[in-house]
Amino acid sequence: MTSDPPNSQRASRQAPHSDYRSLDRSQLSPMMQHYTQTKDLYPHALLLYRVGDFFECFFQDAVTLARELELVLTSKEGGKNIGRVTMTGVPHHALDRYAAMLVEKGIAVAVCDQVEEASDAASEGRMVDRQITRVITPGTLIEEGMLKASRNNFLAAVVLANLHWGLAHADISTGGFFTTQGEDLAQLTEELMRLQPSEVLIPTNAPNPTAILRPGETSEELPPELPTVFCYSLRSQQPFSLAEARSRLLQRFRLRSLEGLGCEHLPLAIRAAGGLLEYLEKTFEQEVKDKREPTQPRSIPLQPLRTYAIADYLILDRQTRANLEITQTVRDGSRYGSLLWALDKTRTAMGSRALRRWLLQPLLNRKGIEARQETVRELVANFTLRQDLQQLLRQIYDLERLTGRAGSGAANARDLVAIADSLARLPELAHLCATGRSPYLRTLQTVSPALEALAQRLHAHLVEVPPIHVKEGNLIRPGVNAQLDERRQQLESDRAWIANLEVTERDRTGVSTLKVGFNKTFGYYISISRSKTEQAPDNYIRKQTLTNEERYITPELKEREARILNAQEELNRLEYEIFVELRSEVGDRAEQIRNIAKAVAALDVLCGFAEVAVERGDCCPKIVESRELAIVAGRHPVVEQSLPAGFFVPNSTKLGIFEENAPDLIILTGPNASGKSCYLRQTGLIQLMAQTGSFVPATAATLGICDRIFTRVGAVDDIATGQSTFMVEMNETANILNHATPKSLVLLDEIGRGTATFDGLSIAWAVAEYLATDIGSRTIFATHYHELNELASILDNVANYQVTVKELPDEIVFLHQVQPGGADRSYGIEAGRLAGLPASVIKRAKEVMGQIEKHSKIAIGLRKSSGQSVQEKKGKYQVKTKSPIEQLDIFDRRDSPCE
Repeated sequence: MTSDPPNSQRASRQAPHSDYRSLDRSQLSPMMQHYTQTKDLYPHALLLYRVGDFFECFFQDAVTLARELELVLTSKEGGKNIGRVTMTGVPHHALDRYAAMLVEKGIAVAVCDQVEEASDAASEGRMVDRQITRVITPGTLIEEGMLKASRNNFLAAVVLANLHWGLAHADISTGGFFTTQGEDLAQLTEELMRLQPSEVLIPTNAPNPTAILRPGETSEELPPELPTVFCYSLRSQQPFSLAEARSRLLQRFRLRSLEGLGCEHLPLAIRAAGGLLEYLEKTFEQEVKDKREPTQPRSIPLQPLRTYAIADYLILDRQTRANLEITQTVRDGSRYGSLLWALDKTRTAMGSRALRRWLLQPLLNRKGIEARQETVRELVANFTLRQDLQQLLRQIYDLERLTGRAGSGAANARDLVAIADSLARLPELAHLCATGRSPYLRTLQTVSPALEALAQRLHAHLVEVPPIHVKEGNLIRPGVNAQLDERRQQLESDRAWIANLEVTERDRTGVSTLKVGFNKTFGYYISISRSKTEQAPDNYIRKQTLTNEERYITPELKEREARILNAQEELNRLEYEIFVELRSEVGDRAEQIRNIAKAVAALDVLCGFAEVAVERGDCCPKIVESRELAIVAGRHPVVEQSLPAGFFVPNSTKLGIFEENAPDLIILTGPNASGKSCYLRQTGLIQLMAQTGSFVPATAATLGICDRIFTRVGAVDDIATGQSTFMVEMNETANILNHATPKSLVLLDEIGRGTATFDGLSIAWAVAEYLATDIGSRTIFATHYHELNELASILDNVANYQVTVKELPDEIVFLHQVQPGGADRSYGIEAGRLAGLPASVIKRAKEVMGQIEKHSKIAIGLRKSSGQSVQEKKGKYQVKTKSPIEQLDIFDRRDSPCE
C-alpha cells in the first residue's frame, strides 16, 4: 500500500483556490496574508495589488477580472501547505486603461500600490510596504483617460421619506455640487434619467451596507421606486441623518447656517448632500500617499453647494428626451443624428458639456433667455469677432477638469502646462470681448492679475513639454532653484567624466577595443575582450566573466556611479517638491479658475449657436410671456441637415393666440409617411431651442415660455415591466393628462392605435377633448382617426390641419405641406406599396378596403356626459353645435366589414 503524498504535493494537484475565506490564513505566504487582510477592508471593490511590474488579483477577484476583461486566468503559489490560488494580472503601466474598463462595467476598484522602494525593504529583510493609494468608483473619477470629455460624470445620492425625496449630485472632475428636494417620486425618476449618474448612493439598514449593485441588478435594499439602470452603492444610514449631514456641510463650507446655500429648510436635500459629501471624504481619506512623495493636502475638489428646483427649468421627461432625440437617436442611441449633434459647434470640452446641460435644462426665465439671445445676435452680426473668438477658444484646454485634478493632487506636469497655456490666453480673450456689448461678452472683459501671475509662474518653472511621469525628473527649467542647478552641474560633470573615461582608459591601457558600459544589475563597468585581459591595469577589479569579455570596475568608477545615482535621486526629489508646490498653488486658485471656465464654456456654446444660425439662416425668436406659439416657415433642425440644400419643406404653426383665433389644439391628419411626426418634433425642438437662447430654424417665430414639453410619439413594448405597446401608450398619455398645464406644449401622435378601432377612437376623442377643454395646453394631435375632425366643429379652440398629397393616376406624391383642413384618407395602402409589399397583398388590401367602405356605417358625435356644456367647463371655449349627438358609434355591429 502506498502512503499518502505530503500535504504540499496533494495541494499542488488540486484546482487553484478561489475563495480565501475557506483557507487557514496562517498557512498563507506573508504577501497573501497581507492581500487577504487588505481585501477584508474593501470587500465590494476589486483589489489590484502591486507585485513587481504588475498589478495582480487573487482568489475570486482574479476570476472576476479574467471574466470581465477577457484575460487569462492563471494561478500562483499561495503558501507551502496551501497550494496554488487563482491569479490574473495587468501591467502596472496600463493600470488606468484596465481600471477604466472595470469602472465602466460598474465595478469599483481599490489600488494597493508599493509606497516605498523595493530595495529599501530588501535591505532590511522585510516585505515591501503596500497600501491602498486609490479607490476608484464609477462616480468618483477624476483621471482624464477614464472620463468622457463631452459629458459630466455625476455621483448622486438619494434620500426617500414616504413620497418625498432629496437628491444631491456632484461631478468631482468639474467641481459642480447640487441638491434639490421634491414630493413626486416620478419626478425623482425623471431627474435621475436626465442626469444619468454613473453611481447613486442609497442609505440602507443592511448590516453590511457597502455593496455595489451594477446596472440591472436588484436587491431588497434598493427601493422599488428607483430605476435599476444605474449603479447603486448601498451606504449606512448614519451619514444621511439630518444632524450629521448638516454638521458636515457647515464644516465643509465654513458656515454657521445653510441659509446662504438655499437649503436650510429642505431637510431631505440636506441629508442627500451630506451623505454624498461623507462618501467623497471617506473615499479620499482611504487613499494613502506614497512614502517617497512629499506630503500634499488631499482635498475634494468641490465648489460651494447650489440648491435648485426642478420647476426652475423647462421639464423634459424621458419620453420627450427620447422622442425629440435631444442627445441621442432612438434607432441606435448614437449622438450622430441628434439635436446635440446638429448644434454642437463648440471648440472646448467645457463648452460641449455645457451645451448638453443647456439642452436638457432649458430656461424658464425670460431675462436669462434674452441675455443669451443678445450675445448670439451680436456674434451673428460680427463675423470677425466670432471667428477670432472661436480660434482662441480652440487653444483653451479643459480648465474645469484640469483644475479638479490639480486640487485633488492628481494632476501631472503636462496638466499644469495646459492650465498655464489656457490662462495665458485670457488677456487676449478679454481684449476681444472688450469690443462687445452683450452680457456674456462683458463677463470676460477683465482678467484677474492673480491668474495672469499664476500662468507666468507656471511657464517660468515648468519645461515646455514635461514628461508624463512626475517622479522621473526633467520637469523644472534651469535657473528656478539654486540647489537644483548645483546638483545638475555636479551630475553633468560626473556624466562627462564617465563619457571621457573610455577614451582615457584606452590611451592608458593601450587596449583599443576597451569599452565603458552600464546595466541595471552591475551599474557602470569597463569591458575588455578575453584576448586582452593581460593588459588590464592592477587597479581593475574583475566583476564578471563572459564568453568573449571580462568586465571590471575601479574604486573611482564606483564612486562616480554612486555620486551620479545619488545626484539623480536628489534631483528628482527636488523637482518633484517644486512641482507639488506649483500644483498646490493651482489648487488654491481652483474656484477662481473654474468661474472663468464656466464663463468660457458659456461663450463657447453661444459662439456655436451663432455659427449654426448663420450657416442655416435661422432667426432670433421673440420671447413673450403669453401662451403664443407662432412659427413662420419652421424647419426640423436635424432632418434638414440630412437633405440636400433646399429640399426640406418648411411649415408654419400657430397655437394659443386667442386674439387671432389661433387654436389651442390642432387635429393633424394626412397619409402615412407624409411628415406628420417630423412636423410634431420640429415644433417641439424649435420651442426647446428658443428656451436655451439659441436662434431657431424658421423665417420668424414668437414663442411664449413653455413649462413642459410632452410627446407621445411612436410605439414600443416595455418588456422589462411586462407592459404591452398599448399599455405603455396609456401610461404615457395618463402622465401627460395629469401633469400638463395651459403653459405646456403637448405633441401627440396616433393615440389609441394600439387597440381595437372603436376603443382607440373613443380614447383619442376623449383625450383630445380633455386637452382642449379641461387643460387648454397648446397641442398638436396627429391621427389617422379622421372622425376627430368633427371636434373642430364643436370646439372653437380646435382646428383641423392636414399634410397634403398630390394624387396622380397610378400613385400619390407627398408634398409635406401642412395646410388648413382635415384629410379624409390615409393612403396607407399606397404607403405599403412604396415600402415594397407584394403586388398581390396590395391588390387584396384594396379589395378589403372597398368592402369596408361599402358596409361601414359611421356616426360621430360628442357624448354629453352629465349635461355640462364645454362652455361651462372652460369659459372662453364655445360649443358650436346645439344638439350634440348622444352616442359615439363607429361600426354597426350587425354588419360584417368583409363579405
